[in-house]
Amino acid sequence: MLHSRYTIAQHRSADGLERSAYLLLSRIHAEGPKSIGELSEFFRLDTSTVQRQTSAAMRAGLIERIPDPDGGIARKFALTGAGLTSLTEVRERSVRALDDILSDWSDEDVATFADLLHRLNQDIEQYSAATREARRRTAAS
Repeated sequence: MLHSRYTIAQHRSADGLERSAYLLLSRIHAEGPKSIGELSEFFRLDTSTVQRQTSAAMRAGLIERIPDPDGGIARKFALTGAGLTSLTEVRERSVRALDDILSDWSDEDVATFADLLHRLNQDIEQYSAATREARRRTAAS
């Protein structure tokens, strides 16, 4: 919980990038343009919530709507240059903060922590995908 609180505090930066915007920008940056439906499914949020978040991010100039690069009907959201800059700046601040926090750790401990954190994140995403799929199957039956 402390880690989450600390990183959330880091994400409320002077440039106004809120946690929800940071998460939205991170997902789009990692996976490419996403539709409201895709973002809603990934974050497990109502589409109305994602619409509010994407609207706020668009007003702030962080994301823009683009045609689906794969030729689909739904328009998707992509990062703007300002969005990428904001995301990069917040990430760099977070990395510097973690560097300070872990400064007394051995290189081996940092590497082990990074490996385990990466594994945890992968397992969480796999678990989330599996539970979404199970819900879809149940709803379809």
